[in-house]
Amino acid sequence: MAITVLLSATACNAQIKNAKTETVKIYGNCDMCKSTIEKAGNFKKVAKVDWNKDTKTATLTYDSAKTNQDEILKRIALAGYDSDKFLAPDDVYANLHGCCQYERVNKTVAKVEPSKTETHDHSSHTATTEKQETNQLKAVFESYFAVKDALVKSDGNTVSVKAKDLLNAITSVKMETLTADEHTVWMKVMKDLAFDAEHIAETKDVGHQRDHFTSLSDNIYKLIKVSKQETSVYYQHCPMFNDGKGANWLSKENAIKNPYYGSSMLSCGKTTETIK
Repeated sequence: MAITVLLSATACNAQIKNAKTETVKIYGNCDMCKSTIEKAGNFKKVAKVDWNKDTKTATLTYDSAKTNQDEILKRIALAGYDSDKFLAPDDVYANLHGCCQYERVNKTVAKVEPSKTETHDHSSHTATTEKQETNQLKAVFESYFAVKDALVKSDGNTVSVKAKDLLNAITSVKMETLTADEHTVWMKVMKDLAFDAEHIAETKDVGHQRDHFTSLSDNIYKLIKVSKQETSVYYQHCPMFNDGKGANWLSKENAIKNPYYGSSMLSCGKTTETIK
């Protein structure tokens, strides 16, 4: 058994670059808790969580260049499970299944403090942080728009390349630099964003790319709604795609250029919302 565990850990570390492994206490009761905790903490090729229901101990293995312990524990807290650093929201805990409602320990949520080198100039630190917050998601949005533009041209090769850029932008986001609203939405959508971006990047079939672009756009919309934009963004709708069920996308211009049909029905659709 010891050899099996060792081999499993070695395989996990091989998949995750810059792998760092830590053990932390996460509170829960049962196998259902284990499934939820691990699903919330796992992120393909970036983070892996293995939780033991008997010891309440989780082993975190993650790419230290792309995430950290706090980010993983925050995601798990938002799923309803306390750690010694972060508490789950009361309403989320209350909605857990009865068998999953573990005994909560009285703890104080840890706060991220600025480093000593930053405390001498609070205004400078604030400005730097705000700039980081903007830039963190700007790369994601710009890569999304590049994917959209390539779909308008029905260029599957370029779509694939731009989707790889999008996936890199998604996995490079440092959650600790996001605003509270951005952070909450990001933890809900980041796995789906990465899933769709990866699938779009893996194929040059424009039809398959467009199928994934529908859900990708829905999640980008949720994220862009809570993020400050330098210029207006237009939320647009195609009524005919997906057998008449319709599909949405985001654009930096109000003029309709349909990414679901390209030149065959370039102007099909309308702007339904302007996000400022």
